[in-house]
Amino acid sequence: MASPKARGPQSPRIAEPDLPPRLDAHRGIAARIELLGATVEDLTGDVSAAHGRLAESRVDAASVGRFDLTGTGLSDVAMTDLRAVELVARDGAWRTVEITGGRVGTLDGLRASWDGVTLRGLRIDYLSLPSAELADVLFVDCEIGTLDVPEARLTRVRFERCRVDEVDTRGLRATSLDLRGLEALSFTDAAALAGAWLDTRQAEMHAAALAQALGIRIAD
Repeated sequence: MASPKARGPQSPRIAEPDLPPRLDAHRGIAARIELLGATVEDLTGDVSAAHGRLAESRVDAASVGRFDLTGTGLSDVAMTDLRAVELVARDGAWRTVEITGGRVGTLDGLRASWDGVTLRGLRIDYLSLPSAELADVLFVDCEIGTLDVPEARLTRVRFERCRVDEVDTRGLRATSLDLRGLEALSFTDAAALAGAWLDTRQAEMHAAALAQALGIRIAD
C-alpha cells in the first residue's frame, strides 16, 4: 500500500507590524531607550539602543557602522533600507518585526529570540544565529553569504527566492523548516537537516552529503 503523501511543512504565521496611524518623529537612538509610536530616520555613525525597547515604531534609511541592539526588545517594528556594517542583536527578543531592503555586513543574533519576523530583499554577508530560537520567520528575496545556525531551534521558518553560499547546521533542531526556496551551495552537517524540507532538485544536488550523513558509502 502506498504511503500517504506528505502535506508539507507548516507555514510561518506572519503579520505585518501593527503601527499606529500617526508616528511621532524622533531624532537619534540611545542605549536603554524606551521608544513607542515613533519614526526614526537617517541614523548615521555608530548607534546603540542596547538593552532598550522599541515598540510600534519605524526605523527608516539608517546608514550606520555598528548598530547595537544587544538585549533589546523589538515589538511591532518596521525597518526599511537598512545599511549597516554590523547589526548586533545578541540576546534580543524580536516579535512582529519586518526589515525590508538594504545591506548588512554582519548580523549577529547569538541567542536571539525571533517570533513573527520577516527579512525581505536584504543582502547579508554573514548571518550568525547560533543558539537562537526562531519561530514563524520568513526570508524573502534575500542574498546571504554565510548562514550560521549551530545549536539553534527553527520552527515554521521558510525561505522564498533566497540564496546562500554555506549553511552551518551543526546541532540544528528543526520543525517545519522549509528550505525549498533556498539555493544553498553547501550544508556543514547534512544529518542536522532532519525536520527540514527540500525539493527534488535540492535533494539531488546534495545527494552525496545526505548519503554520507546516512552512512552510505559512495565509490565509482
